[in-house]
Amino acid sequence: MTADAQPDDARPGGGRPDDGRPDDGRATDPESRGLRLVAVLLGLTVVSGLIDAVSYLGLGHVFTANMTGNVVVLGFAAVGAPGFSIPHTVTSLACFLAGALAGGRVAARYGGVSRRAWARVTLAAEAVLVGASAVIAYAAPGAAATVYALIALTAFAMGLRNATVRKLGVADLTTTVLTMTLTGLASDSRAAGGPGHRSGRRVAAVLAMLVGAVLGAWLVLHRDLGTPLLISAVAAGVLAAVTSGRE
Repeated sequence: MTADAQPDDARPGGGRPDDGRPDDGRATDPESRGLRLVAVLLGLTVVSGLIDAVSYLGLGHVFTANMTGNVVVLGFAAVGAPGFSIPHTVTSLACFLAGALAGGRVAARYGGVSRRAWARVTLAAEAVLVGASAVIAYAAPGAAATVYALIALTAFAMGLRNATVRKLGVADLTTTVLTMTLTGLASDSRAAGGPGHRSGRRVAAVLAMLVGAVLGAWLVLHRDLGTPLLISAVAAGVLAAVTSGRE
């Protein structure tokens, strides 16, 4: 067989021959395989709405995703405002911080190697933690120990995720708070004399949180706590399986 007749896999470097099309590297870059991080983080924002609907409406007016609200709630509880609990709020804050610490450790191990692997490990852990909370909610609804278990598991999961999202650094998609997103939407708008950059992303983040909150509230009020937690766990698991490492 002559050199000109070599099969494709025998050519230098292997693979198919050059067809003249530009190679942007994405075909062979494992980081590009899967769903872009923007879409993944919007999906996680929906999950945050579900989680906070469960915690605030079903676990005694405490947040497990939104820690800004939790600090305010702690202030309410400290002066005896009805319907708020210092032990519940402190549990949420402590477990969230523990999860954020764990998220920092995961970032230190995986962040410099592969954003894709790092995001997938974190989201898989979130899916397991929230899934465990769903099992507990179904197995022992209404028990005092169940309330603390659900607060602890979901707050830890949200701390783990928040640490990861913060270090990923995708603009305007924190997944759990919207204050700066809304500020940017208004202050950077063309009406305010700004360029209007990323307005679509910001609006999508607000709508994603709203959709999650509406769905979560309906499920808590008309069904149970386990169903929105199960939906959240499945969503996190699916996003873990399909996420890429590119924005």
